[in-house]
Amino acid sequence: MRTQRSIERHQLPYYLKVFNRITDKPMGSIGNVSLDGLMLISQLPMLLNARFDMRLKIPGKDHRLHYIDFHATCQWCREDITPGSFDSGFALVAPPADYVEMVDALRYYFSFRSIAASA
Repeated sequence: MRTQRSIERHQLPYYLKVFNRITDKPMGSIGNVSLDGLMLISQLPMLLNARFDMRLKIPGKDHRLHYIDFHATCQWCREDITPGSFDSGFALVAPPADYVEMVDALRYYFSFRSIAASA
């Protein structure tokens, strides 16, 4: 029996690309993200229970790319509603501090805040 997910997810209105850290080839795009994992949208299905070395390339204020390297294990994979696309759920293995900071920044950026709270 499948249990309901209790991890809060944050949907991204546009996608951040994920790369294979070893080959630097694109793996897909982030569909949503949490502190414990992410959903990858890809053109190929991902191997279940496999550990992947992943990299995010984040543009910085200095107009340079900043790399966030991490390891993640594929927990599930299914065909997306879009033909030719697959959704895969990954659990992060010891997420690095810069990944946690990125998730916090995305949560802050995409959350609804009252005007009084931000003033």
